[in-house]
Parts: sequence; structure tokens; C-alpha cells
Amino acid sequence: MSALFRLVTLFHPPVVRRETALRPIPTLVTTPVPALVGRRHLWRLAFGVFFPFASAYYLSYVFRTINAASASRITGDIGIGAAEIGLLTAVYFLTFAAAQLPIGAALDRFGPRGVQLVLLPIAIAGAVMFAASDGMAPLLIGRALIGFGVAGCLVAGLKALVLWLPKERLACVNGCFVAMGALGAISATFPADALLDALGWRGLFVALAVATFIVAGSIWWFAPAVAPGLAAPVPGMRGLGDVLINRGFWRIAPMSACCIGTAFALQGLWVSAWLTDVGGLERAAVMQGLLAMAVGLFAGALLLGVLAGRLRRHGITTQGLLAAVAGASMLVQIALVLRVPLPPELLWALLGAVGGATGLGFASLGEIFPKDIAGRANGALNMLHIGAAFLVQTGIGFVVALWPQNGGHYSADAYIAALTLNLVPQAASLAWFLMAPAGARTGHPGALAGKAD
Repeated sequence: MSALFRLVTLFHPPVVRRETALRPIPTLVTTPVPALVGRRHLWRLAFGVFFPFASAYYLSYVFRTINAASASRITGDIGIGAAEIGLLTAVYFLTFAAAQLPIGAALDRFGPRGVQLVLLPIAIAGAVMFAASDGMAPLLIGRALIGFGVAGCLVAGLKALVLWLPKERLACVNGCFVAMGALGAISATFPADALLDALGWRGLFVALAVATFIVAGSIWWFAPAVAPGLAAPVPGMRGLGDVLINRGFWRIAPMSACCIGTAFALQGLWVSAWLTDVGGLERAAVMQGLLAMAVGLFAGALLLGVLAGRLRRHGITTQGLLAAVAGASMLVQIALVLRVPLPPELLWALLGAVGGATGLGFASLGEIFPKDIAGRANGALNMLHIGAAFLVQTGIGFVVALWPQNGGHYSADAYIAALTLNLVPQAASLAWFLMAPAGARTGHPGALAGKAD
């Protein structure tokens, strides 16, 4: 119990004055809740704000990464190849990305609770449809509905954290939030494989639909209701325009999208194919590689969040740390391409840790934009993250499919070529960030508030 209390103390400075216990929301007014102090206040934040939305993000990560474990069974049942399974799994990212901008505006207007209670039932319907499908077309529709239905899980949680937490706590708590998603990636390895053996891939998706229903119920029951405030909200297009013309946003966003999108795409599907076709590993060893990547994601999310907070006190910005992670990610991918004789579990765990840098990008935006357009800013960045993941995951499938199969496996050269091509946009986006004038990439409000170049 004491360990859990230490976790929830991350949400707010230990000393909380009654008049500032719940921070005012510029364009939204919460339903009347008395100001709380001490442990009661922290428990309210943990179980009313963090855990309901983090549980939804956990499930969204299961939906995102479950294909790495289930793809071989689906392809065996349906009879499809690398290009088709790449498209089938990546359509999740397509609808997910398309929903980000309207979801961001809705979050700023109606609050995270209301948005999630509209979207999660769509994910439930998609999971049931996916489980009942026998052909490529209905599978695509079901997968697309899942992506749309869980599209708000990350940004809704981040919006809730922005509303209720001080800025200096965001990087650390965002890391904890992303770590909850990493638990979903861990669940999509050996636990999911055991459920696949017991239930089959169809039964597993039905079980996920039931779990999503339970999580939606927890948000309805525990999360604070948010209603339109007395102050006029920022109009959707104007608030979004403020984000999209901000040159600070465009210094960070391409690098963040290429870095995080690659990690999402590899973990969501291609790591298992790489371990099988390039590494020549059996099923149990492949699951170990997936588990290593998921554990890396969990550890990376926690450590990077804590590290960001500490480095800020020494003058190192969150954006600078994100750039360092992007560079390290490229080095790991180069090691994979060159087939450096290192344990594959180590390399994939390091790439998994890159996915934990998601919170760094959103924390950087919290330093640039005010709270009343935080949903739009997070939605815009997440759209680029997921859009990049869609392009990478689909593109790898089409590149790999250019090589013929041999005994049900593709050539190692196919995967090496695909990963090498993907290094090009990553290098370009990192160079774009590093070439920016120092003031335009430090997060200084005066430098970042201007219009686009």
C-alpha cells in the first residue's frame, strides 16, 4: 500500500493548499467537487483521473500489438500474405490517425470522459466484428473500427493529466501513463499466446471486447464529469490553426513522428516476423523477443519520464532528450541492419524503450501551448505518430513482399532493405530538428509562440 501511495504522489506536489487543490480549467468547468487535501486528494486523482484512463490506454495497446502474436494464426485461417497482413494490421493506424484532430477539438470542448464514452463502444463493435469475420473486407472494417474506437485513449488521458496536474509534473506522470500502455504490450506476448491457445484468435477478440466494456464502465463511474464552461471555448478550427502554424510544433513533430511511429510499427507487427525470418527463431524464442521489447517499453516510459524531470533542473530540455532518444533509436536499427552480433532481445528491448518516449513529445507540447488547446495540440502530434506508424508498417509489408517466399518465410535481405529505407526519413527529421536555431527548439515560450517560417 505504501508503494502505491508513493506512485500516486507523483500526481501533485506533497503540500497542497485547499484553494489550489484542483487547478482551474480555462474553458471547462467540472461538476462541483469539494477541494481535497492530503492523501484523500491524491487518491481522488489516482482513481478518478489516472487509472480509468490508463486502463483504456492499456487496452488500446493490447489492440495495437496483439497482431504480432496472432498474425500467423490469422494468415493461416484466412490465407493472406505479407502485404495483406501488413495492410490489415496497419488500417488500425489509419483510422486512429484520421480521428486525432476531431478528437482533440472534442476533448477541449467536452472533456475526456465524454469523448471516451462515445468512442469505446465503437471499439467494442469493431472487436466483435473482427472476431466474426471470415474474409479480408470485413476484417479490414472491424480492424478500422477498433482503431477509431480506441483513438482517444492516449490523448484523453493526457488531456486529463494536463487539466489536473502542474506542468512540472507532466513529463514524469506522462511517463507513468505510457508505462501503463506498455503493460498492454507485455500482455500481448506470452499471456496473449496462452489465450490464443485456449480461445483462438476469434475468442481472444471477443474477450477484448468484454474488457473494453468493463473499462468504459469504470470511466463512466469513476472519472469526473466535465461540462462546457461559462467561458467560451476556443473554436475548433481557430485553436487547431494556432497549433498548426506554430513553428515550435513543426520543429518537434517530424522527429517525434518518425521516431515513435517506427517503434509502434515494428512492435505492432514486424518484430515477430524479423525474429522468425531473419533470426531463425522458434515460436517460444519469438515470444521472448516480443516480451523483451514490451519490457523495454515499460522501463523506457518510466525512466525517460523521471530522467526528463531531473534533466530539466540542469537546463536540458525535454525536446533535447527526445532528440537523443531518436538518435539512439537509429543506432539500434543500424545494428539490426548490419546484423551486429548482439543478443536480439537486447536490441529489440532498446527499440521498445524508444516507444516509451511518447510522453516526452507530449510533455514538450505542454511547454508550448496553453491548456485550453492542449487537446488539439496532443491530437495533432498523435495523428502524426500514428500516421507515421501506418506508413512504416504498410511500407515494410510491401517492400518485404517484393522478395519471393521460401518455405513460408521471406528473405533476410527483404527485411534489411525495408528497415534501411526507413532510416532515411528518421535521419532527415532529426537533422531538421538539430538545424533549427537554438531558440526555436528549446521550448522557450517567446521563441515558440510565433508563426511558421
